[in-house]
Amino acid sequence: MQAEIITIGDEILIGQIIDTNSAWMAQQLNAIGIHVKQVSSVADHPADIIVALTLASGRAELVFITGGLGPTKDDVTKQTLAVYFGCGLRRDPDVLAHVESIFSRNGRPMLEMNRRQADVLDKSEVLFNEMGTAPGMWITHKGKPYIIMPGVPFEMEHVMHERVLPRLRNLEGRQALWHHTLLTAGIGESFLAEKIADIEDALPPHIHLAYLPKPGLVRLRLTATGENLASLKDETQAIADQFKERLGDHFLADEDTKLEVLIRDFMQQRGLLLATAESCTGGNIARLITALPGSSAMFEGGAVTYSNAVKQSLLGVKAETLDTHGAVSEQTVREMALGAQACFHVDYAIAVSGIAGPDGGTPEKPVGLVWIAVAGKTGVVAHQFVFGHDRAINIQRSSVEALFMLWRLLNRESNRF
Repeated sequence: MQAEIITIGDEILIGQIIDTNSAWMAQQLNAIGIHVKQVSSVADHPADIIVALTLASGRAELVFITGGLGPTKDDVTKQTLAVYFGCGLRRDPDVLAHVESIFSRNGRPMLEMNRRQADVLDKSEVLFNEMGTAPGMWITHKGKPYIIMPGVPFEMEHVMHERVLPRLRNLEGRQALWHHTLLTAGIGESFLAEKIADIEDALPPHIHLAYLPKPGLVRLRLTATGENLASLKDETQAIADQFKERLGDHFLADEDTKLEVLIRDFMQQRGLLLATAESCTGGNIARLITALPGSSAMFEGGAVTYSNAVKQSLLGVKAETLDTHGAVSEQTVREMALGAQACFHVDYAIAVSGIAGPDGGTPEKPVGLVWIAVAGKTGVVAHQFVFGHDRAINIQRSSVEALFMLWRLLNRESNRF
């Protein structure tokens, strides 16, 4: 069963707000075997809304609509839907009583435009909204359900949970749907695709592979459809096992997770402590770690040692090392990592120094050059990377590569002790 989501509002199209509703709705629908075929965002203009509805009706078996149900003149969704469905509006007494109770409880005067919140499509069933004044509606037009909900996220989610999803679960025509996601690192998307090409080519027609890249990481998502959910899970797990064997240490996890979560859990379970010494990443690695609940059990602290003077005074980097090799060098990041390990009294320490850009590079040390070191129980590993000219992406990639280096060292040393 396929669905389309239409979000209505100029504020989405001009980038004033981000459409989080569609992503959340797609997750809920996907979980019950309803595939979202397309997501469309349209302006608060009747003609645009009607075109979007007409196109959606030809593509999907279910159409979801959010936004534009407010009381002001710019909210034209209800009136436009009445034209599209060829029906009028009626004032629902239960919704009106609910709206009146909200205004009475807050001691606010109620205007006629507020009463119009209780106007619903004649042909519709009301999807009651206890969280706000705009009710949802369910209308069947030419045999196709249209589900209309408010655009305020917490109101839409309430209506979806309480009124819509229970009803959708009883619809006929839904197939079992299963997603199995794997996390990989240290290998680019094209190289990854080449490495597993024969496995991908052998996939049965009902299982599809998607590549979901982000700086330094690639997620592989297997999507399977069929009649039996248990058999789909078994099939995708068998394919995931093939990927795991083929990819070696580029394979991180047999689940949709984050690298920093894997590190937190690994170190927490073994009582290991981590610290960071960051230059070009400006504390981003520490931010990724400390954003996780429970990170205090394994993360002692971090230092943003941006200047050479602070590298020397806080981490003990030698002046002659900086003079001879410069701040962006293997020798410097090795001393930074060992200095952080000693300063914070930890088992492992990450150090990063580079030229994030967009300026500051030289022919010998171009923009995007980054040195990363990780100090562990058996010594220090260091690697050079050369990224691009985009500062934000360089910071992201440096952070991921540093965490991946830590992850590999953790696994390698865990087998020795």
